[in-house]
Amino acid sequence: MKRSKALTRSFPVSPVVLGLAALALGAPTASGAADGGKVYYVAPTGSDGAAGTEAAPWASIAHAQSVAQAGDTVYVRGGTYSYTGADSGCRSQTDRVDAITLNKSGSSGHPIRYWAYPGERPVFDFSRVKDDCRIKGFDVTGDWIHLKGLEVTGVPQNNNLNHESWGVWVSGSDNTFEQLDLHHNMGPGLFIQDGGGNLVLNCDSHHNYDPHTSNGAGESADGFGAHISANHPGNVFRGDRAWWNSDDGFDLINAFSSVTIENSWAWLNGYLPGTTTASGNGNGFKAGGYGGKYVSNGVKHTVRDSVAFDNRASGFYANHHTVADDFFNNTGYANHPDFNMLGISSSGAAVGLGNLRNNIAYKGTLLSNMTGTAAANNSWNLGVTLSDAQFRSVSTSGWDAPRTSDGSLPALPQLHLAANSALIDQGTDVGLPYTGRAPDLGAFETP
Repeated sequence: MKRSKALTRSFPVSPVVLGLAALALGAPTASGAADGGKVYYVAPTGSDGAAGTEAAPWASIAHAQSVAQAGDTVYVRGGTYSYTGADSGCRSQTDRVDAITLNKSGSSGHPIRYWAYPGERPVFDFSRVKDDCRIKGFDVTGDWIHLKGLEVTGVPQNNNLNHESWGVWVSGSDNTFEQLDLHHNMGPGLFIQDGGGNLVLNCDSHHNYDPHTSNGAGESADGFGAHISANHPGNVFRGDRAWWNSDDGFDLINAFSSVTIENSWAWLNGYLPGTTTASGNGNGFKAGGYGGKYVSNGVKHTVRDSVAFDNRASGFYANHHTVADDFFNNTGYANHPDFNMLGISSSGAAVGLGNLRNNIAYKGTLLSNMTGTAAANNSWNLGVTLSDAQFRSVSTSGWDAPRTSDGSLPALPQLHLAANSALIDQGTDVGLPYTGRAPDLGAFETP
């Protein structure tokens, strides 16, 4: 018997939600979804006994999933969908349960879409879930599913026997998570446990904190995580922001398939959200590692075109990784340090591991564990004395500005190179687009 019960109430736009106010989602049509599928509707005032039309919407995504097929679109109307229980009972206090399970798959080119209705904000509030075990707000086990424009908040921990709960948990493949706002959850905003080919696009994950985690308060609430098993390549984080999460911004520990993080920002991680009180690890981008142990089947990750600043610990961190990750065209500012390439050898010895090109390290502590890395054409290799004048702005304010209408990151001057910067055209070609005679250093190519 299903135990979840959705409560409904009207919802004004939350002041903590930044950047999703204008969603360019495409207009619904009477004839169907973009690829010829059917269109259905869910609303806080709906009924699962209704027809699922715009005039007579359903009440729940669970019911929509029971009807939707590959290629169909479910538009989720604005308002709050508040849950009080999971869709199954806890078998023990360390069990895992779901408030919403998405286990029906679409197909290649024909995903099942659960999209915010254009111009509206659906908020999934799980703060009233009382189940006494680990909780997943959304558990996405199916393939070819596309979530867009949804807000996920309040997923709780209701005992201290576990590490964390999760806003969105993913174990399916070839899914897209777009323009999600994930905040104030007691664990990671979005976590890829398994599956390949998933794209996390233009999402924000912030103010997540896990007070009841068994290994210490604040130690497991990352913005984004991917801890996937072998043979699941192709997971990508693109255009994402992670800030004021109590642990790390992005965490790839125990990932045995390669992950790419690109064009993403991480700041103020490792603090109690909204404060500068120390909490968890506090790295911006934790690019791998296997619990401080050497493994023979470690994989290479890539972090590129990304920015880390004001994190309590490292901006970009190898975390005892076993192979050299690629760090290309990133900017580290005022972290401790900006780049920490601590790796581990097959003998268990600490070594520097990483391929670093076209990066900038400025302010804070610049570098650590660089001996043994393959580093060239970075700001510290050029003999250039950096100063604020090399940049259009070094402000650390305003990075949580609203996104553009299509969900892209806002256009900001911060940490872009000034027109006369000595770092322009000082890079080397690593296969990324650039203007001028050579790539600029850092995350932002200056025209």
